Amino acid sequence: MEINSLLIAAGSMGGMGLLFSIGLAIADKKLHVEEDPKISQIHEVLPGANCGACGFPGCFAFAENVVNGNAKSNGCPVGGPDVADKIANILGIESGTSERIVARVMCQGGKAETARKATYDGIKTCTAATLLSKGEKFCEYGCIGYGDCVEVCQFNAMYMNDNGLPVVIEDKCVGCGECVKACPQGIMEMHAISHNVLLRCKNEDKILFARQVCTRACIGCGICVREADEGKLTLSNNLAKIDYDKFGDDTKIPTEKCPGKCFTN
Repeated sequence: MEINSLLIAAGSMGGMGLLFSIGLAIADKKLHVEEDPKISQIHEVLPGANCGACGFPGCFAFAENVVNGNAKSNGCPVGGPDVADKIANILGIESGTSERIVARVMCQGGKAETARKATYDGIKTCTAATLLSKGEKFCEYGCIGYGDCVEVCQFNAMYMNDNGLPVVIEDKCVGCGECVKACPQGIMEMHAISHNVLLRCKNEDKILFARQVCTRACIGCGICVREADEGKLTLSNNLAKIDYDKFGDDTKIPTEKCPGKCFTN
């Protein structure tokens, strides 16, 4: 009797399994959506960093959006012009220009250049220090120096130097922007590689205090603005601002008299 019950149960389970399999097979056939082969072709030519620099959660998502018309063929900053050309060939379109983007440190106020207000004894992360006391420096706009940006870099393209400032290895930087997100001070910025003139300061303090807190601070004196061609440099919140659309590679750097040597190239 028990054997018959087992056989009946096994048969019932087998029958139900068969019915479910047939149902799933029919559903798969009816609901199947054909994937555009261009998606996989584009995915294959992408560098596979899955860094999110394109604005999508990964390389496959980027490939899907390119094919669907929601992303540009030159939208992968890691792949650069070579990958942009390959994607354009797959899509049968002309390749757009794609300039390499890299991270830049917009602060020169390290240990040697900045005045200290206290010894910070909390959790040694920039985020924690920002929430508690803005770190050890009097400058509330500059680099705190605990390396949150370096920690999040997946490509070993950053390190902290002996002066307590992050350094970007531009040859390794893929332009993912994770360091920008990690910096609570906003001193990390993404720049086109052609931006060869940079104001590496974020201090908005007025002239007297700015000069006291950091020897490399922009004090808003306006010398550079007056020396530059009209519109190429402006002054806002005690900081010089560069208009890169007007400031070409051939433009003379009007910074010889800059008191803080705030510009680099």
